Amino acid sequence: MTDIHLETDYLIVGSGAVGMAFADILLDETDANIVIVDKYPKPGGHWNVAYPFVNLHQPSAYYGVSSRELSKGRLDPVGLNKGLNDLATGAEVSAYFDEVMRHKFLNSGRVQYFPMCEYSSEGRFQSMVTGQRYTVSVKKKTVDCTFLQTSVPSTHTPTFSIDPGVQFIPLNDLTRMTVPPAGYTVIGGGKTGIDACLWLLEQGVNPDEIRWVMPRDAWLLDRRNTQTSPEFFADSVGAQALQMEAIVDAESVTDLFDRLEAAGVLLRIDRDVRPKMFHGATISQLELKELRRIKNIVRLGRVERLEKDQIVFEQGTLPTSPDELHVDCSASAITNARITEVFKGDLITPQTVRSYQPVFSAAFIAHIEAAYDDEAEKNAICGVVPLPNHDTDWIRMFSAFMMNQYTWSQHPEIAKWLLDNRLDGFSTLMKSASPDDEEKQAIIGRIRGNAIPAVTKLQEFMAEIG
Repeated sequence: MTDIHLETDYLIVGSGAVGMAFADILLDETDANIVIVDKYPKPGGHWNVAYPFVNLHQPSAYYGVSSRELSKGRLDPVGLNKGLNDLATGAEVSAYFDEVMRHKFLNSGRVQYFPMCEYSSEGRFQSMVTGQRYTVSVKKKTVDCTFLQTSVPSTHTPTFSIDPGVQFIPLNDLTRMTVPPAGYTVIGGGKTGIDACLWLLEQGVNPDEIRWVMPRDAWLLDRRNTQTSPEFFADSVGAQALQMEAIVDAESVTDLFDRLEAAGVLLRIDRDVRPKMFHGATISQLELKELRRIKNIVRLGRVERLEKDQIVFEQGTLPTSPDELHVDCSASAITNARITEVFKGDLITPQTVRSYQPVFSAAFIAHIEAAYDDEAEKNAICGVVPLPNHDTDWIRMFSAFMMNQYTWSQHPEIAKWLLDNRLDGFSTLMKSASPDDEEKQAIIGRIRGNAIPAVTKLQEFMAEIG
């Protein structure tokens, strides 16, 4: 079978949310042709294998591609997100990306899409269905949208061993149960573990029947502070002001986190346990209340081995049984914490240039590719905001975020693009503040007045944490 030769301006590897957001901007802001290669049967990346009850954790209003709205534009009337902007379900997100691909990308005549294909390197890929091999001549850039290495429970390989006879499932299989177990052991303290516990509670499981293995407690974000509709201005933009003030007034790193918690910027499940982890997970107050019903929290470090009659941890053991169901929630959403230059020769590597927002970041990077020529300038504009892991990574992340915001403010063209781009929920809110709205202008004034002192203080804290 001879190779099929293709020619294109941009080769995008990965049709997940990042790849789709990047391609969408290229289509709207350039006349480029695009080849998109992906291993999954449909666009959306990890959404193809997400657990059935997954929802977005942040408002739908700033997820997806820039040109197509995902949100229904309403507040959720019931459930644990009640009163907040709607969160799309996994099924809705998958259908959304499929529609964008078929009705916009392919309909443009400028996109060729190759699902179920394994990319190797240097413009070579092969169909996993037919075995057909392809080579691509790329005129401009290859865009690696797999760099962040999103991991989900169904494709995650646990780091611990599991003996025969242990009831052990990925989170995806919870909905396939037919016989109730003696109890549930949820392994993982991150957002996936939170989702597992909330789903079990919503199904009516007694919280005393849930054992939650939490190697590290986490600082969490209050979802109310991430809303994008104007009625939440005081919450979302106000949280930015509170963060600035907490940074400026803090006398130490510990004091900073105390102030962030007191201001309602950061939350924790157990008020008596100091978190050591921060992944940017978002939660509502109603969800927090539910999670606090679970009292059997295991803090013995990571699981090392699941045996038929005991769980072996880094710091001890606990009994279990073949009748207990162990649910794996130990996968990390984004597993690649490395940082590389976004623009390097004929390769673009999308990474986060704004905290918590890889999809917005991909769209922004695509715009910078379309609008600027000098590579050094493009990299200066697209400073990578490091992904957080430890609690103190919040400081590094917020410092990089502020530096980018300052850099962007020096470019009127970028400032205008941000105001017009729907994925930038913060700029959308700022645009809603009329000059004669004294309350909103006062909040904005607090942000501006504390911005420079906050940057200075963050540098001190970064020196403290090393």
